[in-house]
Amino acid sequence: MVLFERRPRGMVLSAAGEVLAAHARKSALEADRVVSDILALQGQRSGNVRLASTEGFAVEFLPHVIAEFQRSYPEILFQLNVGAPAEVTRRVIDGDADIGITFSRVPVKGIKVEHRQAAPVVAVMRRDHPLAKFKQVALTQLQAYPLALPEPDTTVRQLFDIGCSRQQLLIEPVFSSNYFQALFSFASIGGGISIAGEVSVRHRVAAGDMVAIRIRDRGMDGRSIEVQTLIGRTLPRAVQTFLDVLKQRVSEAGAVTAGSASSTRPA
Repeated sequence: MVLFERRPRGMVLSAAGEVLAAHARKSALEADRVVSDILALQGQRSGNVRLASTEGFAVEFLPHVIAEFQRSYPEILFQLNVGAPAEVTRRVIDGDADIGITFSRVPVKGIKVEHRQAAPVVAVMRRDHPLAKFKQVALTQLQAYPLALPEPDTTVRQLFDIGCSRQQLLIEPVFSSNYFQALFSFASIGGGISIAGEVSVRHRVAAGDMVAIRIRDRGMDGRSIEVQTLIGRTLPRAVQTFLDVLKQRVSEAGAVTAGSASSTRPA
């Protein structure tokens, strides 16, 4: 079988080559898993967990989950790679990450979705902002205030832009960035309103300096949180143990989001 094809920009894998490469990756990962399980039989609780996530999860959520987990399993080491949603999924498929956590809008071949739940878009602002008194807000209300928005390649911005397009709203952000921390800091000092998923700002909201209010327009719930692994792979024990904890913590994030629809100031 031909494994490579010559293209104008160089050699690429053929269809058969892709199949063989996927098999080789899974075989290497399975070998690592067997070694990990043998060490576990000897009483060793060590291991490595390689994570890939979008920035929204990396800012606060994952560091809190990892720190909590390491109090019980201090010998398990973590590596986190942060990238765009497509990059997170690619790293899982290529075997460069054991677990991916991202916002997704469509299913991807080769990915096992370990957990999925709705991730509605929320408006993030200071507690003393004029809109902070509302239980929910509309895009037309946001239009009257300065906005700090993420770049268009993020799923939260894509949903926001689609919602505005449906209503023929022209909203230009006063500040845009590919760095969520900068957007949240801008909102926290009163520069304007930003948007996010609840999980990205939950700890800031709990700290009391900001609020997260659900945007009620149609389509603002058109994405999901996905916890992803490689389909057909048996995970090492350390990875599986952390995965179980991670899914539980993500579920708790969903409960907070659901509660925010009936609370003026979600916690």
